Amino acid sequence: MSLQPDLPGGGSVPLAAAPAAGYARRSFWYKAWRELKRAPVTAWIGLAIVLIYVIAAIFAPLIAPYSETAEVGGAYDPWSDQFLLGTDQLGRDMLSRLIYAARNTVGIAFLTTILAFLIGGVFGLLSATLGGWVDQLLGRAVDVLMAIPQLIFALVLLSIVGTSVINLILIIAVLDSTRVYRLSRAVAMNIVVLDFVEAAKLQGEKLGWIISREILPNILPPLVAEFGLRFCFVFLTISALSFLGVGIQPPTADWGSMVRDNATLINYGDITPLLPAGAIALLTVGVNFLVDWFLHKASGLKE
Repeated sequence: MSLQPDLPGGGSVPLAAAPAAGYARRSFWYKAWRELKRAPVTAWIGLAIVLIYVIAAIFAPLIAPYSETAEVGGAYDPWSDQFLLGTDQLGRDMLSRLIYAARNTVGIAFLTTILAFLIGGVFGLLSATLGGWVDQLLGRAVDVLMAIPQLIFALVLLSIVGTSVINLILIIAVLDSTRVYRLSRAVAMNIVVLDFVEAAKLQGEKLGWIISREILPNILPPLVAEFGLRFCFVFLTISALSFLGVGIQPPTADWGSMVRDNATLINYGDITPLLPAGAIALLTVGVNFLVDWFLHKASGLKE
């Protein structure tokens, strides 16, 4: 094999190493593109919807015609060339606030979902792997949390500790992690009894190695699919709490509070309050399209 001797420090590496790494990267993107080309129309629709929301969230200051808090017109100005979707009760541009709400609602929901999976996934894997009193203790704690309706529990806790963004993320993440715990424990229980996990234990492998190398790779498909579903439930919960006045607080733009603030326009036949509600529904549909396709691919079923 040819070697390249002139490296810093006098070392040498196979010339084929760099091309091999490049080929691996190209192979990954080629496989991803090949799978996308085979995807059904619903998956493409879901991907397009999610990409539109992501672009709106990232580039909101560049896309929105006005600031999310700027009072640029009169109260409830109708749709016009200046205000494409009219204004709200304070004269703020509705289109701009819809775009900024994508950053606020979706961004907070994404962070909350990640934290929920970290909490629920770690404890679920520990519960399945260790068993015994650890499994019993964690299982009973989760049962207690799940016995109380999540929205009511979150409403009470936020009323007690305050309605900051940090409190909102922490409370919803802890409450939603119970569902992640149940799923991760259930799928991990089917793996920990298999021979290769028992062999790793007999070889003296550490707990972290067994979980990360033996169990987690074999339960990723259902967890990834659950991440999409949990994300939908989380931002629906955040929107519901904002509608009730204890979620994302003014003047920050949020779809739930926008529905509440402009609900009176429905009495006059104006559909403006339905726009943020439609934004919530459209994102839910898009994410579910992608989750359905991923579950189908992970199941191994033929098209």
